[in-house]
Amino acid sequence: MKVAVVGATGMVGEVMLKVLAERNFPVTELLPVASERSVGKKISYNGREYEVIGLQEAVNQKPEIAVFSAGGDTSLEWAPKFAEVGTTVIDNSSAWRMDPTKKLIIPEINASEITAEDKIIANPNCSTIQLLMALKPLHDRYKIKRVVVSTYQSITGTGVKAVEQLENEYAGKQGEMAYPYPIHKNALPHCDVFEENGYTKEEMKLTKETKKILGDDSVNVSATAIRIPVVGGHSEAVNVEFYSDFDEEEVRKMLSEFPGVTVQDNPDTNTYPMPIYAEGKDDVFVGRIRRDYSQPNTLNMWVVADNLRKGAATNAVQIAEYLKENKLV
Repeated sequence: MKVAVVGATGMVGEVMLKVLAERNFPVTELLPVASERSVGKKISYNGREYEVIGLQEAVNQKPEIAVFSAGGDTSLEWAPKFAEVGTTVIDNSSAWRMDPTKKLIIPEINASEITAEDKIIANPNCSTIQLLMALKPLHDRYKIKRVVVSTYQSITGTGVKAVEQLENEYAGKQGEMAYPYPIHKNALPHCDVFEENGYTKEEMKLTKETKKILGDDSVNVSATAIRIPVVGGHSEAVNVEFYSDFDEEEVRKMLSEFPGVTVQDNPDTNTYPMPIYAEGKDDVFVGRIRRDYSQPNTLNMWVVADNLRKGAATNAVQIAEYLKENKLV
């Protein structure tokens, strides 16, 4: 299968290449694609060296699948051009997520919605993916009324410049700033840009994408997104109110049986999810599962995942795997 990775030289693109190789995706021909300034650079994949090509050249080669992680503007301009030549695009940007004509897919939850006619498929936001991996089995059983979530997000979600800013600050060096303030020894209640309603785009993604993926507009989500000086992954404090009561042990059992979720929850041994252990792994880790005694039918939990893997690259590759297994490409 001919596969294009658009944004191959970026942080997520590099992880996509790694995940494709790790999962033995049947790539017969790889097309690493990037912006003009990166054309001609060399990247390595599965022990071979490849030369980065431009977008138009990649379209001309008509790959079966193109996995995009090159920003919303690039996706808006180029995804339709790939689709026109018969390529199925899996897009990691926010460009197509809320388009009513495009599917927003977490394979463990709603891959069955994909058809052969879907030529542009949206990968959800990283923080949404891990949240819904934990919420989906509980929603099916108890039906969610309201979710209050605070995210503690890795700087890798911003990109290479943010990692460099933290490293510079840690070393006491001056350098380019990815954020309006220092991130070392700090926490910024500011992920993405502020909207007119006072929430950031990141916070509104959690609200809107949750409703679309669950197919339920009645699920209310209130989010606060915080950037912290961590590299390994995103963490989320989740408070979820259900319409019906629940049993804590049943909650743990349902979560542990849900594909792609690992429960780490034993206060007696200080066992709980942390980004330092989630880094490099594909599962979503859930712990600190406990009843909220301040009101009925409400649960607290702590959810952690590597935002570059399940939050981006792995989810996209899983969509590609579904397409192939079901002969949709």
